[in-house]
Amino acid sequence: MIRLYVTNDLAPGVGVIPHPDQSRYLTSVMRRDVGDDLLVFNGRDGEWRAVIAEVSKRGCRLELAEQVKPQATGPDLDLVVALVKRPRLETIIEKAAELGARRVRLVVTRHTNADGARLPRLQVIATEAAEQTGRLDVPEILEPVKLDKLLDGWAAGRRLMFCDEGGDAKPALDALSGEGPWGILIGPEGGFAPEERERLRSLPFVTPVSLGPRILRADTAANSALTLWQARLGDWRQSP
Repeated sequence: MIRLYVTNDLAPGVGVIPHPDQSRYLTSVMRRDVGDDLLVFNGRDGEWRAVIAEVSKRGCRLELAEQVKPQATGPDLDLVVALVKRPRLETIIEKAAELGARRVRLVVTRHTNADGARLPRLQVIATEAAEQTGRLDVPEILEPVKLDKLLDGWAAGRRLMFCDEGGDAKPALDALSGEGPWGILIGPEGGFAPEERERLRSLPFVTPVSLGPRILRADTAANSALTLWQARLGDWRQSP
């Protein structure tokens, strides 16, 4: 069934006006009409069955019928990724949403070589991925900051999985342990500078890990790291 993310508060009988792009998708692309069902969620009030109550040239109106799932969120997991070229960054955002990251934090490192980040576009990608995967929230995409600033302000009690290409870190599945909030740090295409790697390995909240014997592109590394973390500490251990 079609799922849409909306910003409205959700409650029985409430009317929802989808964004014009969503209305066009429902009525023109998917050919839905008055009386057809779909699912909506807002990241706060669970998932609801909605009915298309009205279709006009200006869009459509939905009416909420019933809640089908209570609100739930996945693990408190941040993906921290250095800016990379736009196509790969967009892939990283999409897969981070599919693999359960709650936030994506963009960072600038010594070797960052990218053409910037279009946050509205990245947020749309994250939203569409959340709609497709059935999750009840949408990852937040945060403005890029310098790596030093991010580490200076790192939240107490949150661990950081540092995907280290130095060759002397333990395999991720052996190194990871401990419940609670985590972050996963993925470097730029040129790798971390020596001084960045030295600082990271000196911080008590950082766990260096290896992703194997091959050097991975940033998007492959992000997908691999998220998969390993979910398998070891995340909600992949839970029944659907």
